[in-house]
Amino acid sequence: MESLHLPSEIITYIFSFLHVMDRKEASLVCKSWYNASQDYPFKRNLTFKFPASSSSLGFIRGLARHPRCGLVISHLDGSSVSRQVLLEVGLHLGPRLDSLALPGSSITESCLLELLPRLTSLRKLDLQGLDSLFMSGAFLSREEHRRKVYRALLNLEELNLSNLRYLSDLSFNRLTICTPGLRRLSLSGCHISFEFDPYRGCPVGSGSSALVSLRNLLNLLQKQTSTLRSLDLSRTGITPKSLRSISKLRGLRLEELNLHGCKELTDYSIEILCKYQSGLRMLDLSGCMELSCRAVLAVGAELKELRVLSFSQDWKITDKGLAELMMLPHLRSLDLSECLHVSGTELVKGLSGPEPRAQVETLSLRNCTYIRDSVVFSLAQLLGVHLRELDLSSCVYLTDLSVRAIATFLPALLVLRLGWCKEISDWGLLGMTEPTKHCQPSDREEDKGPSFTRTFGNMGFFQPPSLPFQDKPRLVTDEDLEEFRDQQGASLLALRELQVLELTACSKLTDTSITQVLRFPELQRLSLSMLPEITDDSLVSVALHCCSLTSLSLSHCPQISDKGMARALPLLHRLQHLYLACCNAITNETLSIIALHCDRLRTLDVSMCKDITVHQVDLLQSRLPFLEKVQCRFANGADFTMVL
Repeated sequence: MESLHLPSEIITYIFSFLHVMDRKEASLVCKSWYNASQDYPFKRNLTFKFPASSSSLGFIRGLARHPRCGLVISHLDGSSVSRQVLLEVGLHLGPRLDSLALPGSSITESCLLELLPRLTSLRKLDLQGLDSLFMSGAFLSREEHRRKVYRALLNLEELNLSNLRYLSDLSFNRLTICTPGLRRLSLSGCHISFEFDPYRGCPVGSGSSALVSLRNLLNLLQKQTSTLRSLDLSRTGITPKSLRSISKLRGLRLEELNLHGCKELTDYSIEILCKYQSGLRMLDLSGCMELSCRAVLAVGAELKELRVLSFSQDWKITDKGLAELMMLPHLRSLDLSECLHVSGTELVKGLSGPEPRAQVETLSLRNCTYIRDSVVFSLAQLLGVHLRELDLSSCVYLTDLSVRAIATFLPALLVLRLGWCKEISDWGLLGMTEPTKHCQPSDREEDKGPSFTRTFGNMGFFQPPSLPFQDKPRLVTDEDLEEFRDQQGASLLALRELQVLELTACSKLTDTSITQVLRFPELQRLSLSMLPEITDDSLVSVALHCCSLTSLSLSHCPQISDKGMARALPLLHRLQHLYLACCNAITNETLSIIALHCDRLRTLDVSMCKDITVHQVDLLQSRLPFLEKVQCRFANGADFTMVL
């Protein structure tokens, strides 16, 4: 009897539910599955990343079968191999290429000018850090080159010129003349003279051959006001006066503005920005340390279309104005990390107000040390099913109550970061309440003795009172685990869709909770670093129940050993990043296991593992084709970092 074959459409539909790595594995089963995996919906918006080498030439030719794609090619230089790589890209992918990035490269003008005229459908060009291209100042200086590049880049929408030390008015003008339809422009980290030209010793003019001037930037913005919607001036030292000039530019309607690390900006300049660019949907003011609550109030009052907002590392900001932010109806992402004076009470107040309210999906309160359990409990209730990402790292006063609130009220959470919350224990992850010592009869009958302050001198007659942090939490017993299995309360298991979990330095956690609660089939990234109490049992349990992991951090876990690695690594087929620094029980045997089972590994950190040798690291690199970086700082003082 002939075997029945499913129609290709049915196989394609089934493949649509698979993770991309699983779909890749399934495509190797048979020809019909391979053909289904090549369906057009699976090939859209694909970006391929590879280094420039002779072995990549065949890969580039194979990409010609794809309808459209993007490329990230690293380590290009002036060699014949690099020239051949760029030639193959132009010949086989030119009209099909959507985006091109060349990180970590040092190419000449002639190499790029041979390629660009062939990229007639390019939408995104990333030239960040390519100082060699602009060092001479002659890039696109010839009219014939500009005409060819103009015809190719006529439809370019995104141009990234970040971190270019030698970008000048002349080279900037030559390039942007060829890109008349820009929607996104990044000049992050470039030397821009906003008010004073240090080379000429006078107020900034235009046409400089040494740097980009404000006047020249304003000219470009004026020419492209009809299309330009996103501008990145992070780390440029933009002055308040310059920002006001850009904000007031007639016809400019920005939707995204990134000003990260612009330390000179003032509240007044942000008030003017909000008044004249009220259509902003994304605003990054992180690291603008002169800003205060006035800037927060201006954003809340004027930017009614705002969706993404960051005030990270703005240390002068307090709770004032945060309630108004929560009344922005379209706000989806809020970053207040390292705002040291924020307690979160005004966030709760704003979310408790009348409709319309923000439906925040991403919230970062990292290192906001005034955050307490009561605020997290209220935020969890108010944000509910909308919240997808929550970062509470280094909120050092949070306890198990916060974990239970998160597990109870935030079932749709995808990313949870609780690193350095050292008061969190097994009880919180299990969703249980730790019995207190006051519940024990013996405690009630105990004679506490005289009561005195700790500053009162101890004459030797009395034992000084114990401090709270000296009391160790009661360990979870087998009876407690039976109660956990029978209870209806929410443990961390309730976060069924979790993809990223960080528990770094939550030092009270042990095998008891890790083995019972960390069971997330979709979990991709997990950090258990600096948990001294976990053993191989936790590692094996994680490998069994979190089989989708691509990144696993176990640094500074002294009880993780080769035996645990031997049982766990064969189960982690997708693992790409593994961090084992300062795991003293790890030896060369683990490297042999990695070579045998982790053929997709890209990053490995075995720093300060005293029984790891350089020879074994070299052998591992020769056996793993995708390994890009190995960090090895040895206990004997040798420092060895391999980057491919």
